[in-house]
Amino acid sequence: MTQTDIRYETQGGVATITLDRPERGNALTPSMQGRMREIWGEVREDPEIRVAIVSAAGERHFCTGFDVAEAEGGEAESVFNNRPLADAVHWSPRQNRVWKPVICAVNGLCVGGGLHFVVDSDIVLASENAAFMDAHVNVGMVGALENVGLARRLPLGSALRMTLMGRHYRMPARRAYELGLVEELVAAPADLLPLAREMADVMKRNSPQAMALSKQAVWGALERGYGEALEHAWGLLRLHWGHPDFREGPRAFAEKREPRWNPDPNARVEDEES
Repeated sequence: MTQTDIRYETQGGVATITLDRPERGNALTPSMQGRMREIWGEVREDPEIRVAIVSAAGERHFCTGFDVAEAEGGEAESVFNNRPLADAVHWSPRQNRVWKPVICAVNGLCVGGGLHFVVDSDIVLASENAAFMDAHVNVGMVGALENVGLARRLPLGSALRMTLMGRHYRMPARRAYELGLVEELVAAPADLLPLAREMADVMKRNSPQAMALSKQAVWGALERGYGEALEHAWGLLRLHWGHPDFREGPRAFAEKREPRWNPDPNARVEDEES
């Protein structure tokens, strides 16, 4: 991996992660995963970072998945084989337990492993030239992790159509928008990052802890039945009652000023009062 395979920048509380191998369709390699894990770890742990954006260089490809030439080597086997999921796969924010808001900006074609970033982000934006495809079965691989995510965000038939038809079916950005995989479309790739940053600027003004627990409640609902999801959400809500932001928000509203949020998720009101 070269230093330019993944660009990572932070500015004004927003982290931007850019896949930067346009000459290779922004394809993923085994060595890139270690760097991605480091980046997500920084996003997760740095209190100054409030929102993250995932994007890609160029206009033709967001990510063409795992580089098949790399997959044939021993490096791929050493990274992925004979290891549990939690130890082996660290591409996406969810796989790295990042509970801060994440926006994915998709320009051009998104294939296979690139779908990790799509299905595990909170909000997906796409340009009109974008398309989504899964080609695992065409190269003798199992469509599994990304495809489970697709089945959570698409109608089952649409997820299976992508999975089983492989490269013979590309879901256009417009269709992905109609089905809910994409939240908003823009005309051109150049319009993506300005929109993502505009949304990030709005989010970063909110309570970091309230957003993190809200995100956990919503994502947790996908893994539970309705009743259990409500109980889980209720526990998260009660947990937030002891955080300083729970008092600061109403106080700032009443005083007609911007809130002064506490970025420490472990902060408690009694700690501030003692």
